[in-house]
Amino acid sequence: MKNLIYGTATIAVAATLASAALADGHNAYTIGVSNTVQGNGWREQMICAMRAQALVEGEVANLIVAHRNTDSAGQLEDINNLIEAGVDAIVSNPSHPAALNSALEAAMAQDIVVVAVDAAVTAEGAYILSNNQEEYAYLGARWLFEQLGGSGDVVYMRGIAGVSADTDRDNGFKRALAEFPDINVVHEVFTGWQQDQGKQQMFDFLATGIPFDGIWTSGIDNVIVDAFVESGAELVPIVGADNAGFVQYLTEVEGLKGAAVTNPGSVGGAGIALAVDILNGEAPDSNTVLVDPVLWENGTDAGRATIMSAQNPNLDPEWPVSVTVPGWTDYTMEQIIACEGPGDA
Repeated sequence: MKNLIYGTATIAVAATLASAALADGHNAYTIGVSNTVQGNGWREQMICAMRAQALVEGEVANLIVAHRNTDSAGQLEDINNLIEAGVDAIVSNPSHPAALNSALEAAMAQDIVVVAVDAAVTAEGAYILSNNQEEYAYLGARWLFEQLGGSGDVVYMRGIAGVSADTDRDNGFKRALAEFPDINVVHEVFTGWQQDQGKQQMFDFLATGIPFDGIWTSGIDNVIVDAFVESGAELVPIVGADNAGFVQYLTEVEGLKGAAVTNPGSVGGAGIALAVDILNGEAPDSNTVLVDPVLWENGTDAGRATIMSAQNPNLDPEWPVSVTVPGWTDYTMEQIIACEGPGDA
């Protein structure tokens, strides 16, 4: 995988090449990408979906990817570098709903299309294409609370504080919690959406001996099962995402009762498709497009059948098995796994 942040000189060369490509009479857009979490399977799939969709669009000459672990200040720097390079559109997974507004507004003032994926931004005029994060959390939490008979103690494992996707999920979790007043949150942590961190947090809490009845995770899921198995603790119902490793565990780990809520990282590819549509004068009626999740549980025949059919041994265990967004992405399974964009093949 090409997990790179390109320097300003490289960005300038890419922009020049894109301009030259216009000579053949076809659109040849340069699209910039900004992402602030590296090494997380969901984000890696998002980047690969962006590359694959840019490749199949036929109108993207260059994809300039700023993909690194950084904060809002670092992302502001990355976005400003993309603006300086003269990109036609910027597709970002924003670190904060408002912290990037100065750069996003500067981009739009230069007629650069701005699309936020996975999480919202408040900059007026920006487009948002995201999984419905509030509904994602609500579906999983409601299922978990129902499994506990409406009463019990749960561990609440969140993402990154301040990121709008985490805030939306927190709203969904609390919406479900309000419907089940006898459910108590006995432990709440931020995993940073990092597998190693989440697993260690689970080990640490198991070591306290504090009893609990279920776990809601914000997508750090298969390693939570690993923590139980490796520590010899008795499994409790666990909610996760449709990550390949967790989906596999739902069919293989004896005694595991769980549910996966779909949350495709391929919204990144959909964000590229949306940017191209807007550049071609085909903007949607609304600035916000939401992809609604569904829940797969391993406790019913229908749920197990869906889980079995969704498994894909070719995927990284941290990647979601939902590798496309119907109606938006056009690449093949082979193309997203190859993770190659324009000029990479």
